[in-house]
Amino acid sequence: MPFKRTLTAALAVLFAACASAFAHPHVFVVIKSEIVYGPDGHVTAIRHAWTFDDMFSTYATQGLEAKEKGAFTREELAPLAEVNVTTLKEYDYFTQAKADGNKLAFEGASDYWLEYKDSILTLHFTLKLKEPVKAAAFDMEIYDPVYFIDFGLDDKDPVRLAGAPASCKLAVSKAGDVNMGQAKRLGEAFFSNSPDSSNYGAQFANKIVVKCQ
Repeated sequence: MPFKRTLTAALAVLFAACASAFAHPHVFVVIKSEIVYGPDGHVTAIRHAWTFDDMFSTYATQGLEAKEKGAFTREELAPLAEVNVTTLKEYDYFTQAKADGNKLAFEGASDYWLEYKDSILTLHFTLKLKEPVKAAAFDMEIYDPVYFIDFGLDDKDPVRLAGAPASCKLAVSKAGDVNMGQAKRLGEAFFSNSPDSSNYGAQFANKIVVKCQ
């Protein structure tokens, strides 16, 4: 069940009669993240918890077998979690990280699972850096360049530092408000065919900065 392609097919069915269905974004995600430090003060990983909107959660779980009606265990959702993180790799997990201005690479997703609570799915996963890094400035952005998915930071507890040196200070800048009127006017053709859409979502990037002395 591919992360984007399958959802697109679902929306075509669910919103065929609704003109606003062709506006971007199509999926809404609320994120919580942790920046993980090792004992030596190096950044080692990013932990994400992404809570999907109710529509995507409903679609993604259609047809899945569960022992208890209306509830899914971590084990029952394991195949779906694997497909999601595998597909997310194609999009670099929508996570861009830099250390002192230098782009960082991830090994890939690990320790991943899906949680189902109150009919909503939350995907948990860890992105380990290929090489742990110590940096005076660590920057991270989370967004979808083509703005198929809208990422919003959790209102109460969006980002944490795990094991960071005491000198490290965190600053979080939430993405700008979604201009849905503009998105509707642009329409699906803009995002499908226009070169101007290739990084349209950057204006809605969530920016996280950690500075360590």
